[in-house]
Amino acid sequence: MKRVGENHNIPAVAIREAAFPSPFISGLEYSAPARGGWTIVHVGMLVPEAHEIFVCAAGCLRGVVLSAAEMNLTDRFSTVSIEEHNVLEGDMEELLIEGVTDILNRLPKIPKAVLVFSSCIHHFMGCDLELCYKTLGERFTDVDFVDCYMIPTMRKSGLTPDQIMRRQMYALLKPRGKSEKHCAIIGNCFSMDESSDIVRLIEGAGWTLHQITECRTYEEYQTMSQCSLCITTQSVAKVGGEALAERLGMKHLYLPSGFDADEIRTNLSVLAENLGTAYNTNAVPEKEAEEAMADAKKVIGNTPIAIDYTVTPRPLGLARLLISNGFNVTDLFVDSFSGEEKDDYLWLQENAGDLKVLPTVDASMRRYPRERQEKVLALGQKAAYFTESPYFVNLVEGGGLYGFDGICRLAKMMKEAFAEPKDTERLIQMKGLGCESCI
Repeated sequence: MKRVGENHNIPAVAIREAAFPSPFISGLEYSAPARGGWTIVHVGMLVPEAHEIFVCAAGCLRGVVLSAAEMNLTDRFSTVSIEEHNVLEGDMEELLIEGVTDILNRLPKIPKAVLVFSSCIHHFMGCDLELCYKTLGERFTDVDFVDCYMIPTMRKSGLTPDQIMRRQMYALLKPRGKSEKHCAIIGNCFSMDESSDIVRLIEGAGWTLHQITECRTYEEYQTMSQCSLCITTQSVAKVGGEALAERLGMKHLYLPSGFDADEIRTNLSVLAENLGTAYNTNAVPEKEAEEAMADAKKVIGNTPIAIDYTVTPRPLGLARLLISNGFNVTDLFVDSFSGEEKDDYLWLQENAGDLKVLPTVDASMRRYPRERQEKVLALGQKAAYFTESPYFVNLVEGGGLYGFDGICRLAKMMKEAFAEPKDTERLIQMKGLGCESCI
């Protein structure tokens, strides 16, 4: 063990020297108090009329309980606490089955769907989860159960808990007859903006768009099964899109939300072809995106800009976009690089080699000097925290931005953030940006 003291070096590295895809050594981790990212609790709550039940040790339950409380959704949330004697006596299956049964029998109304979250200890002990869900299904024939997982010990091997959650949130969809002109954007925590290139193209082709974020009832959620096409725009949702398409006989398109003009054009062309329409370059605001970036540059000038990985799944692509348009991007707060951003990584190495890359979870970052003598524009909550800047774009997972319209809207948000300081401390400690909070 090494004491993490005041003299511990911050492992910053210039991007020209940063290894791909892991620029930093994994070790003791620190969690910055920027809480806007969504947890598995928030994601699961997107399934309308569903009830979440977490079966975990008491210490693990504290965080998820707070997430539900901050969302004002404790009426859709319950817990079963695992104690030491359950482990020693080997009654893990009985605890899960009887615990879930007791909760459902006590609820004022039996929910239409129940998301049961098993935890690390179930998998360490080889708990027969298949038996658990089979028994629960026999006891509650009118309830749809789905297995979900709170297993942070597996977040660095295989599918991450976030990837699994984005898959399981659609596992309750039941087969239905297909409607040719119905499609769904799945795996996103935020509705795609109505003005986005992708929505305008879908609706312009006469298709009906489904998004779980727009569903208000369980039946409305089930109508997503009739889609003949499903689309994912984030890498974390890609596995879920593939699984859904295979299970329900849909076609799946992965059209990642990025900032490269060629990639945006290619994605929209592929989508147009699958919608049975033509990609009209005059129908998307490509020229407006260039003008919006230029206008934002006039306002922001040479002000240092810090970017973090929570603001968008493509932080390197965002840095490349801004640097290409003359902005002064100085800090990049990321712990690792996505394989999808290899081209952006190489471009930044060649064209912005001094760009500083910093981890967010390294234990030494709790000693990171956050006070700045000059104004900093931060893109993302973690960037705002580490630079102690009140001038920040409060955005998570790209919000509902997509394509050239997304670039236009981002430029507008940057100008607004630059001009209007925010209460950083108050805003970034709220869990699940965009969810109702009782803080």
